Amino acid sequence: MQQSDLATKEKITWCPGCPNSQILVSFRQAVTEMISEDSFDKTQDKKLKIENLVAFAGIGCHGKISDYLNINSFTSLHGRLIPAMTGAKCANPALTVVGFSGDGDSHNEGVEHLVHAAKRNSDVSLFIHDNRVFALTTGQFDALSPKGFKGKSTPFGSLEEPFNPLLLMLASGATFVARTYAGDIAGTKRIMQAAIAHKGFSYVDIIQPCITFFDTRDYFKDRVYWIGEDFAKDNLKAAMEKVYENTEEKVPLGIFYKVDKPTFEEELYK
Repeated sequence: MQQSDLATKEKITWCPGCPNSQILVSFRQAVTEMISEDSFDKTQDKKLKIENLVAFAGIGCHGKISDYLNINSFTSLHGRLIPAMTGAKCANPALTVVGFSGDGDSHNEGVEHLVHAAKRNSDVSLFIHDNRVFALTTGQFDALSPKGFKGKSTPFGSLEEPFNPLLLMLASGATFVARTYAGDIAGTKRIMQAAIAHKGFSYVDIIQPCITFFDTRDYFKDRVYWIGEDFAKDNLKAAMEKVYENTEEKVPLGIFYKVDKPTFEEELYK
């Protein structure tokens, strides 16, 4: 299988240069390798099957990704991506369920679904296109926008502090928590593959600067760094300390937490 097999005839309408395109390339590479090589599906002891792979998308700029992937897909209502994902997985545990969402989609409208999916340890993988702004509606602040952010809804600057989504996921019970940077296609591909292969709720925060309404490329390119492979991924305390390390000087990338626990679907079908 080749990456071109995952492409569609739809014209890509993201802003020219938008890092969403890099996320698309990373996912196509990840899936191509997992199907073609000796990689294993997280629900069965055999290769990932393209017919069992289902991609869900929410509402936002990220949501267009389903138009550009030649696989089974579903587009949800705003903030309702995760119930659709977990419902499909419950109905057919043989499916490999992945979801693409934005920080506005799943950390504002859909944050309650996010927390409960992590708590239940549903066996799905969620990739967050994190640009820290409502981009599709042209630049309003959201739950992850920095304090002082000036946008369409906060022309004098936001008064609110953002919350830390990775810390929230760790506290909620997610069994795989990671962060990557859209500009690093190879790194994002590796993280996606690890998330898909993980058995349990996988949360991946993908830093994806919005080049039109909140261009943070220069900010992040000098601050992101990969944590070492020797990081204790099964240590919840260490993971919490590491994801809290988001200062003006450095922003860590990598897998912060990975642990094996019974999934919601396993418990359900008992």
